[in-house]
Order: sequence, then C-alpha cells, then structure tokens
Amino acid sequence: MRIGIEAQRIFRHRKHGMDLVALELIRNLQELDKENEYIIFVKPDIDRCLSETDNFRIIDLPPAPHPIWEQFYLPEAAALEKCDILHCTSNTAPMYCKMPLIITLHDIIYMESNGLFQQAFTREQKTINLYRRYVVPRAVRRSERIVTVSEYEKENIGNFFQLDSHKLMAVYNGVGTHFKKITRPAELEYIKAKYQLPDKFIFFLGNTDPKKNVRNTLAGYSMYYSQSAEKLPLVMLDYGKDDLLKIARELNDEHLPDHIILTGYIPNAELPSVYSLAEIMLYPSLRESFGLPVLEAMACGVPVITSNTTSMPEVAGDAALLVNPAQPDEIGRAIEKLLTDKNLATKLIQLGHSRSAEFSWRAMASHILRIYNEIGREKDLFNRTV
Repeated sequence: MRIGIEAQRIFRHRKHGMDLVALELIRNLQELDKENEYIIFVKPDIDRCLSETDNFRIIDLPPAPHPIWEQFYLPEAAALEKCDILHCTSNTAPMYCKMPLIITLHDIIYMESNGLFQQAFTREQKTINLYRRYVVPRAVRRSERIVTVSEYEKENIGNFFQLDSHKLMAVYNGVGTHFKKITRPAELEYIKAKYQLPDKFIFFLGNTDPKKNVRNTLAGYSMYYSQSAEKLPLVMLDYGKDDLLKIARELNDEHLPDHIILTGYIPNAELPSVYSLAEIMLYPSLRESFGLPVLEAMACGVPVITSNTTSMPEVAGDAALLVNPAQPDEIGRAIEKLLTDKNLATKLIQLGHSRSAEFSWRAMASHILRIYNEIGREKDLFNRTV
C-alpha cells in the first residue's frame, strides 16, 4: 500500500504534543515497516528532524493558512501521489478526499460547551476552534477509523459522535527513549546555567491554555510557600511575565513572581535534564486527553503531582499523587507532603519508573500499522497497481 501521513508541523522549531506524537509515529514506522510505501506531507520549516528512507518520501507542500493547506493542498497532493490511505494526525482532516481516511483526534475540547475552555483563548485559538467545530464532525463521518489516545477520550468521543467500537479505538502514546534520569554533571550544569535554574526547585509545565490550570496551581503553590519551612522556587516553562504578574495581582500575592523562574520554551531534547533536576513535577491540569509530561517526568525519576480527573488517573496509575485540580489547597498540601515525606517520594519514583516503562512509541506505531493493514484488507488495497 501507499500510505499518506499528514505531519504538517513536525519541522517547526517549537514542537508541542501533537507534533511530537506524529514525529515519533513516523520514526518508529520507518523501523517497523519495510513493506508499505509512505508519503509524508509537511510544511517546510527550519527543523528538518526527519530523513527519507527507501520507502518513506517527504513532500513539502506550499505554506498556506491552515484551512487552505488542509482542505485543498493536502487532498490534492495525496490524490496525485495515488495514496491508498491518508492518515491525518492532528485533530482535523480534509472533509473531501478520494481515499480512505484515518484521523487522530487527540481530544475534542473544542467541541465541548464548557465555557472554561472558551473564555481565555486568544483570538487566533478561537478561530482555530471554530474551524475545528465545523470540519471535525464532517471528517469523522468520512473516516474509516478514528484514533484517540486514551480510554477516557475514546469514551468521550464515542458518546459525542455516537461511534461504534469498530470505527473508534484508543492507542496510547509513548515515552521517548531519551527520557531517563540524567546524572552527568556537565550536562546538568549546562542546563542549569542556560535556564538559570536553582539547585532545588519544583517544575510546572504551565502555559496560557485554560486547561493547564495555571491560576489554581499558582494559588496552591502560593499557599505552600507561605506555610512551608522548605520554600522551593517554582520553575515554569513557556509562560510570560505579564501573564504571571496578572495572576499574582488576582491572588493578592505581590511577592509570588519573586519565587518563580520563567524559562521560556525548552526543546524536547533538553527536558530530561530539567526533569532530572526537579524535586517535584506539577501537572494538575483541568482536562487532558493523555498527559505525556506525567510519564516523561516518571521516566526521569521525579515524583509527580497530577489531577484525579479526565485521563490523568488512567495514565498515572498508582504512581503519582492525585489531587482535585479545582482545589488550590489540595495542590499546596500535596507539594508539602511530597517534600516532607521522603518515603512517599521514593515510593512514587520507583512506581513511576515502572509505570512509564509500560508505554512506548514502538507499541503505538505497531498498533497504528495494524490499523493501516486492517483497512488495506477491508478495501483490498494490497499489491494494487497504481
């Protein structure tokens, strides 16, 4: 078969969750599958992090606004390349294309009516969500298979779109092999100097997405800091100073920014060192379809505090301290508990190491390959003359 994979953003410098999932899928398929032919459709960008192989070709489609790129350039290119299947990896897909379609829906937050996920979005994000709300129901009806990333999200999507189990399936994400405890002093000192990290700190992967629960998390951290004897600073990734100052004013804690280090964006390759330096990783999101950082932190030997809601208990298992993300006092008490109860911290580190080892990108890619081959058998696509 000739399989097309939409991976439009994998070459951008600042990669985020969906980009990394698509990249790991393709890299592992390159090692797993020597029989099928693959066409990878991308937008040209600065980080050429993927190479072609004998049965994998990369096609750069012209830069264009996302709807034009996806609804016109992508299906036209897939048809010209005579793809037997087109797999769209990042929550949306062409509404009309000539070949069987697979869509990966990481989540359907943009379809939900909960105002929490609308009120704080930028104009750009609101525009993207309006596009998704129009396109996704039509792409779902058109798709042969819908893949999502957890049983929680599978149930959510199935109920929303009234899908049967044959069409919808959960395929867990994995943990990159580079996520492991970093102990080399030179590497750790380089990262500390680059991002001006203190010797001991709490790590929080917050951003301006409402689901990341920044306000409640910082309120919990403020409570911890005001009451604890061991006052550790908080390191925040990918967050702006003005946004931090606004929350500090809302919390009536003018000194809060003094205890927080804002690193800006940290490339995925450098995250293992940051995790390895941290005393605790905070991830009390309000809503996640999977929660990759939970497993990444566990693989790097840092105890995790995450939420007792949506997909996070499913992913964390018994290897994290679970809190109600809507209760800042619970977040604050959990920080204090992990810092003072060394036996609990050690236990969670051990359990986390075992838990993270249960998830691999190779297993994810193998599952996706089975889906490709299943559709190939159903549609009689093998050994087809093109």
